[in-house]
Amino acid sequence: MTSVSTTSTATDLQPAARTVGLSKVYGHGEAEVVALDDVSIELASGEFTAIMGPSGSGKSTLMHCAAALDAATSGQVFLGDTELSSLGDKELTNLRRDRIGFVFQAFNLVPTLTADENILLPLAIAGRKPEQDWYDTVIDTVGLRDRLDHRPNELSGGQQQRVACARALVSRPQVIFADEPTGNLDSHSGEEVLKFLRRSVDEFGQTIVMVTHDPVAAGHTDRIIFLADGRVVDEMREPTAERVLERMKSFDPRTSAPVEA
Repeated sequence: MTSVSTTSTATDLQPAARTVGLSKVYGHGEAEVVALDDVSIELASGEFTAIMGPSGSGKSTLMHCAAALDAATSGQVFLGDTELSSLGDKELTNLRRDRIGFVFQAFNLVPTLTADENILLPLAIAGRKPEQDWYDTVIDTVGLRDRLDHRPNELSGGQQQRVACARALVSRPQVIFADEPTGNLDSHSGEEVLKFLRRSVDEFGQTIVMVTHDPVAAGHTDRIIFLADGRVVDEMREPTAERVLERMKSFDPRTSAPVEA
């Protein structure tokens, strides 16, 4: 397979995160599944990156390893200049709490807490108070100031996901990892969330990495990394939904590999 370079050239800053020779294997013997196979990527600071590929390509596994939610079988994962395998369990917990933000398809809000309490929950667990100016900026950007005293069951799906986005952003993490953040939303609500994520990058310099299967969602990003069979096979800058859809069509469903021209 042709080697694909995934070193970002958009910024001279140190990458927000990177992997070096990352492999992840599940099971043993005949049941062994290679989810990631020697993946080396850089995720630039202040960029919105999408990870795409066919079902089973390893995109969620890549995000989970990069976000310190799963351990690599071999290779290295860095957040900034911190190599994750060098950390103990407590240090990993602190890193996930203080330096990484998460947005998931299922929202993951606490149903008994208000929107405001859900947004502040990670800081409360860490015993920290929000920076008031930054908190106000996030709340106004997410557009839910008049809904802060509402519980999740009193909010629409789009509003719940915007609460989840604000929760991820309020602690000013180095990277926000988003796993299919619009997967449970209608097209209008999904567009609202994507615009918020895009604005977070453009106006606040946030770094966001999003796993998605949706060409429209990927069209909001700066860069797409394509996976197949656990390997990086291509990347695209300045994507549009149309370009992404055409690229995805080139994956042969019988082999989950790109079809050569």
